[in-house]
Amino acid sequence: MKVFETPTEELKRKPAAFTDRITTDGRFGRAAEPGRYRLVINRACPWAHRVVITRRLMGLEGAISLAVTDPVQEIIADDAHWVFTSETGSPGGKDPVLGIHALREAYLARDPDYTGGVSVPALVDVTTGHLATNDFGRLTLDLATEWGGPAREGAPELYPAALRDEIDALCEDIYRDVNNGVYRAGFAPDQARYDAAVTALFARLDALEERLATRRYLVGDTITEADIRLFPTLVRFDSVYHGHFKCNIRKLTEYPALWAYARDLFQTPGFGDTTHFDHIRTHYYYVHTAINPTRVIAAGPDPRGWLTEHHRAELGGAPFGAGTAPGPVPADERVPPLG
Repeated sequence: MKVFETPTEELKRKPAAFTDRITTDGRFGRAAEPGRYRLVINRACPWAHRVVITRRLMGLEGAISLAVTDPVQEIIADDAHWVFTSETGSPGGKDPVLGIHALREAYLARDPDYTGGVSVPALVDVTTGHLATNDFGRLTLDLATEWGGPAREGAPELYPAALRDEIDALCEDIYRDVNNGVYRAGFAPDQARYDAAVTALFARLDALEERLATRRYLVGDTITEADIRLFPTLVRFDSVYHGHFKCNIRKLTEYPALWAYARDLFQTPGFGDTTHFDHIRTHYYYVHTAINPTRVIAAGPDPRGWLTEHHRAELGGAPFGAGTAPGPVPADERVPPLG
């Protein structure tokens, strides 16, 4: 479904079109080689945000370069495209490394007959200009487990083997009811399907509120893949999903444990320092003309609340376990400070 069209049926996400895996030993044909791949994202996109968080936590900024598209998609041949502009660090409207204006060019370099949608995140092979993968579900797992060589010293264990079954089960619930649930509510074609989506969303948020009332993180005593998958939806919730997607039974700020948990993560290196609220609001309110035909961009809420005390350390645990926090954000990747 194109985001500019009025929805006529329930939103259903198609599987990723290109799912090559990049691994330590190259057993699937592509090896985790520093400098070979460029990660293309949009800072408004929650699916891309989770990959950026993982890349930063693992300290892979020097191994995998980053390209940021404009928050407003460009209409080319009656379709919306992720494009590079001077406003996002691409002079002349072309990515300085890949030499392309629209991400679709990397898709077509991989498959000239491709006619499907174009999504971020996308990992592009710099040596060929071909898209390697747009599989957002697998990308974070492989960055966490298959890039150990180039990863920084002190990188956390984000997908520990002993906890994978619990993480996977929880992530499935979070994806269905929360990550994708806000979209199913926002793009619901009728009242019945909106009601079903929004009811499931808030039932899951209620369950997560109860879970997080007595534990600092979702699984175990440290940050894991589960937290990385939940955070991008939570950080966008009051800014866009509550009003723009009609997910307005409660605000995130009305959940004591969830709101404190989200602030705890936001104030942890890798989370808040990869969040760009201006891009988030601009993209959602400007692009989704079926929902917001005037393209008026909401001004709030005031993001400085994300910096208030959360007291979550009192529950124990440590964000990086036996590891350490990542270093400073590279100068060319910094997002605007709050306030």
